[in-house]
Amino acid sequence: MTEQNPRQTYKFAFVMITSLFFMWGFVHNLDPILIPHLRKSFSLTVLQSALVDSAVFIAYFVMALPAGLLIRKAGYQNAMLCGLALFAAGALLFIPAADTQRYVYFLGALFVIACGLTVLETAANPYITLLGRPERATQRLNLAQSFNGLAVTLAPIAGARLILVDGASDAQLQAMSDSARQAVLAAEAASVKGPYLAIALVIMAIAAVFFFLKLPAVGAAHLPHAAPAKGAIMRALRRAPIRRAVIAQFFYVGAQVCVFSFFILYAGKAAGVSQVAAADYLGWGCGSAFVAGRFAGTCLMKYIAPARLLLAYALASAALCAVAMFSSGMASLAAVIGIAFFMSIMFPTIFSLGIGNAGADTAMGSSLIIMAIVGGAVLPLLFGFISDATHNLQYGYAAPLLCFLVVAWFARAVLREAQPAAAATSPGSIAHV
Repeated sequence: MTEQNPRQTYKFAFVMITSLFFMWGFVHNLDPILIPHLRKSFSLTVLQSALVDSAVFIAYFVMALPAGLLIRKAGYQNAMLCGLALFAAGALLFIPAADTQRYVYFLGALFVIACGLTVLETAANPYITLLGRPERATQRLNLAQSFNGLAVTLAPIAGARLILVDGASDAQLQAMSDSARQAVLAAEAASVKGPYLAIALVIMAIAAVFFFLKLPAVGAAHLPHAAPAKGAIMRALRRAPIRRAVIAQFFYVGAQVCVFSFFILYAGKAAGVSQVAAADYLGWGCGSAFVAGRFAGTCLMKYIAPARLLLAYALASAALCAVAMFSSGMASLAAVIGIAFFMSIMFPTIFSLGIGNAGADTAMGSSLIIMAIVGGAVLPLLFGFISDATHNLQYGYAAPLLCFLVVAWFARAVLREAQPAAAATSPGSIAHV
């Protein structure tokens, strides 16, 4: 019996982990479909509909540290299996949520899904960075995240046709009796059952593969149990790259959620398009731009330092947010599609730059950066508050504009720290190789 080629083992492991990136990207990008769907079903304001994002991203805050401890105790693979189990359970909870037709139950189901995603992301992101040569870690993570970006394209297109059913208009609903209105809304609420049942079945199939799969072990210095638990959080936060990455990731995820989650509402207000047409713009437009940005960024990082590229992309995104606030028609949609392109590399690049050379603090640093995803629960509320207060949803783009400026600050800080290191290794200087 011949021993399996280590390269082939690494490649298959990379493929399987990448499938997780696609699946959590897919379910996350059904949220922009759920927001207008639930907003209509429960007559919500923009701020109230933002609770969909809050339910999802609060889970990241609650579960990130327990996920890190789980990795520490059980290892990356067992943690991923636990994450997949929670993911499938949350998807199945959409069936009773639709049957009871209670908004809080939908939020609960989303919270359980997000708990599973937190565990998956806390394990999969650092595992990908460690699955190969360290100098290629940022490119490797961006490549895996590119398939997350592919889900950004496909989820809104599929979700709009399966969830945004052609129901009664708001005016028609107001004219109905209470019993007739309730029957119509119940039928619309039931449209989520099929898609989320299918997601649960796919996740259970992936979990079965992971149960029998033997993932390659990473270097001993980076194993999650290599550092004692006591004081691990403060020790990780004493590392400036991790501390700054936590801040930057908080604001970046908030920006991404604002841009994607409110796109369908934004497109209707700024460009006057229907919800299904807006979902197509979200998928084919923003989703394709996001994927293209990821692949383009991965290629450009061969020639441009990741931090320098991140700085340029963050400033471009901030400028396009200003355009989105004050333009109308197709120009407004083009601006938001442009934001999707430029923000595409931000999550994996911030993550990789944050935990680079973290050694025994890699697992806890990963947990803290994943914990910062709670920004996706906070910043959409600011977006909704600004939109409701000004009676103009476009002005809500002031929130992501601020976020991208924080990401630019992070990138600039990384570049400043890199300058002394570059000077130390320049010709004529003494350096350790």
